[in-house]
Amino acid sequence: MTSSGFTPRRSVLAAALGVAGAAAVQMTSTAAASGPVPRPAGSAAKKAGATAEYHGWTSHADWLAGAAKGVRAEAGARPGIVISRPAGTTDYTDPHTGTKAAWEYATWTSPVRKLSVPATEAIVSWNARTPSGTWIQAELKGTYSDGSATPWYVMGRWASGDGTNSIRRTSVDDQSDDKSSVWTDTLAVDDPASGLRLTAYQLRLTLYRKPGTTRTPTVWRIGAMGSDVPDRFEVPASEPSLPKARELAVPRYSQEIHKGQYPEYDNGGEAWCSPTSSQMIIEFWGRKPTADDLAWVNPDYADPQVCHAARATFDYQYDGCGNWPFNAAYAATYRDMQGVVTRLGSLTDLEKLIAAGIPVITSQSFLKTELDGAGYGTAGHLMTVIGFTATGDVIANDPASPDNPAVRRVYKRRQWENIWLRTKRYNADGKVVSGTGGVCYLYFPAKPTAAQRKVLKEYGIR
Repeated sequence: MTSSGFTPRRSVLAAALGVAGAAAVQMTSTAAASGPVPRPAGSAAKKAGATAEYHGWTSHADWLAGAAKGVRAEAGARPGIVISRPAGTTDYTDPHTGTKAAWEYATWTSPVRKLSVPATEAIVSWNARTPSGTWIQAELKGTYSDGSATPWYVMGRWASGDGTNSIRRTSVDDQSDDKSSVWTDTLAVDDPASGLRLTAYQLRLTLYRKPGTTRTPTVWRIGAMGSDVPDRFEVPASEPSLPKARELAVPRYSQEIHKGQYPEYDNGGEAWCSPTSSQMIIEFWGRKPTADDLAWVNPDYADPQVCHAARATFDYQYDGCGNWPFNAAYAATYRDMQGVVTRLGSLTDLEKLIAAGIPVITSQSFLKTELDGAGYGTAGHLMTVIGFTATGDVIANDPASPDNPAVRRVYKRRQWENIWLRTKRYNADGKVVSGTGGVCYLYFPAKPTAAQRKVLKEYGIR
């Protein structure tokens, strides 16, 4: 069984790299740099052994520090950027509908961010609102360790809706400069063994709207995770760090009860592990779709919000619901919610987040024999860590369950840690294939508690 929206391109990515590392990744918390120069005094130094770094632009000062062409930075409780006076008009032909239309646009370009962890991979994620008739594009331009630069890579064209007054949200295939390539949502160095790395990057946002209107997207967060995770079939075991059992009251939804429903979205519920996991966490934080949001769903279907999540995360190019940034962006469409894609390094990291009241959506792959109690094997699957037992085993809401009550599972700590953090494994045919190396989604309120802010800051998230 494969419960996934990302299996095919993850396998392609592994083949292209020739590696897939797994390690105990430690995130670093660093301040923004205004150019390709050392970070200013007072910023956090690289932690020993760190292999990943997330940095985001979210504050009013962050937005003012970028180069704006036609956008305005807005202050307030949730700072962001909006279209002020468009920089121009351009035509865009939607590859999924064939519709050609004119759009006004404006751009914001980040300062250069120097990576404390020279990276083989980068993943961009964003939080935005796109009213009908608007959309955004996120791009990344990297600097290599040999001094050359990548082109501007499109990391996503995104709109929260998919109506006739919008575009189809999409990743962009066939982007490469013979040194690196974009695989759906991940920019990867083609030959990590050569020693080539990304040492810095910039992000660019383009905001679009129908000409002659005053509507505008609003972007509250843009960020990227750069990582260099070494090859590994097995990761070091961590010791339990919580003094007692801790479990968060996360709703339970099964993807399997949606088999055959809306096959136009990733062939139906059997592949909806990512949006199902996303919906569980969104509702944990007290947010839900409105009745109007769900009006299109067949009233005979249980848990219509899962169908809605699948539609709202669907990537029309990838033809699946497992685009990581699209899931984080969907979570952030709810009132005062944020979503980030990053990498963590051990179950100790997860324990800190659980202790602060933040559940975590994780990505893993395994044979049926590698995870006792799962009852299936998968080339890629998302599930939600909601707690830990008194002995340190993982309590997970696993959407690949026959019904909602069966979603809560307890998995052995050692088994679960390895299948999540490794980046090399053997499949059922004995071939070496990839693992995701600690990739996860973090969803949390725009105003987290002091304890939540503290632990998020440890992983570079503010």
